[in-house]
Amino acid sequence: MKKQKSSKHTVITSKSGETSQNKSQLQSGERIQKVLSRAGLGSRREIERWITEGKIRINEKPSKLGDRIVPGDQVKVNGRRVDLDKFSEQAPRVLIYYKPTGEVVTRRDPEGRPVIFTQLPKLAVGRWITVGRLDINTQGLLLVTNHGELAHRLMHPSTEIIREYAVRVFGKVTNEIIERLKSGVDLEDGMAHFDSITFAGGEGINRWYKVTVTEGRNRLIRRLWESQELVVNRLMRVRYGPVYLPEKLKARLFYELNDKELQVLFDHVSLKQQNRVDLNKKSTRSKVRPRS
Repeated sequence: MKKQKSSKHTVITSKSGETSQNKSQLQSGERIQKVLSRAGLGSRREIERWITEGKIRINEKPSKLGDRIVPGDQVKVNGRRVDLDKFSEQAPRVLIYYKPTGEVVTRRDPEGRPVIFTQLPKLAVGRWITVGRLDINTQGLLLVTNHGELAHRLMHPSTEIIREYAVRVFGKVTNEIIERLKSGVDLEDGMAHFDSITFAGGEGINRWYKVTVTEGRNRLIRRLWESQELVVNRLMRVRYGPVYLPEKLKARLFYELNDKELQVLFDHVSLKQQNRVDLNKKSTRSKVRPRS
């Protein structure tokens, strides 16, 4: 997969008034799921599931949710020892991947559909973690990182990260419908609403809108419009927090955030960056042709 350079347009904007705080307290013991997620082995939620499934051991004993580790502890995942010192040295990386329709956000698909991970550069250490998901019929911005704690904070409901979408709606959209969607409607999994709805062009009964939400429930954008008997025939995510989809980025390509852009993203979720060596530096040079 080729890495595409950023266009002149801004891809990330700073969040004023935020200060980074160092949450790492490894010397006094830190929760195992937080350490392993920060190392890029998976999201915190994934690692918590591995713990309950008995896949993680600390000093040869099965780990439990809430267990803490200190330097010198031996950790194994699926029977393999994890070199936490090596993982702690890796530099954080974040990619903006332009997901096209037809690709699924999973590592393997039993139906044989194309998966987004085949389009990403190989990592020598750790693995890529997606920040949320986009369904197979949704295109646009998908953040991918090797830093599990960053991914966790970007996805956690308490952070209320803004997600912005461009959506094409088929049907007559009245002012009453817009007000209902902003005030809140009762879906099968609870109340939901758009934080903003802006007309973005189109004629007749096939029009574009820009909408924002601060949660990541499954198919939320489509379900909100469908609750008003309207059809979404195109959906594209264009922003996640301070990160925007570059205008010149093409589908199946990615743009990697630079150091300054990374710092803005870490600050946005009040997370402190550690000075680390990029153990995956060589992988950025490898280029794989995108699938046709």
